[in-house]
Amino acid sequence: MPATSSPSSNPNAASRGFWLRTLHQWHWISSAVCLVGMLLFAFTGITLNHASQIEGNARLTQRQLQLPAAHLPRLAAIEADKAPLPAATAAWLGRELGISIGRRPAEYSPGEVYLSLPGPGSDAWIAINTDDGQVEFEQTRRGAVSYLNDLHKGRNTGPAWGWFLDVFAVACVVFCLTGLFLLHLHARQRAMTWPLVGLGLLVPLLIALLLIH
Repeated sequence: MPATSSPSSNPNAASRGFWLRTLHQWHWISSAVCLVGMLLFAFTGITLNHASQIEGNARLTQRQLQLPAAHLPRLAAIEADKAPLPAATAAWLGRELGISIGRRPAEYSPGEVYLSLPGPGSDAWIAINTDDGQVEFEQTRRGAVSYLNDLHKGRNTGPAWGWFLDVFAVACVVFCLTGLFLLHLHARQRAMTWPLVGLGLLVPLLIALLLIH
């Protein structure tokens, strides 16, 4: 009876098994990390592509307030053209208006302080008359779809979301590259592997070269 060689005695088989296990592990880990984000970006890719056909429901909020007199000297003491609002003033406005102001820089000019408050799916501003303390506030919210679209673009989303986008992008690259190597390892048993990969490259390339003007 001929002796049979075990997989461990075949260096090629052992190496293939190692790479299969490693690639599968990285493939499923990266897919788990980027799964929800990829679904979000796929959905918002469709909504962005058809933005002109999706009607938004913009909601405008306007308010007028009277800034307590104690805050006016603090504003007058700021000599820079751009600087955050004094912490106490920012906290008071945040409580009264129900918004987060943080340390965003405001624009200081004679008689007025102007603070722009853009956010994902919304735009807002505050204008403070430094002579009499009159505060004007206006906010426009454009709805959930606009909010998600701005998350897709990273528009006015802050540094934390920017870091998430970087991590998500790296996870997507790992997911795609490990998938490519797995395709290579399984290509012998799947004759349509490389024709389909080539089709995925050729179709967008031809559209870009021939149909985009």
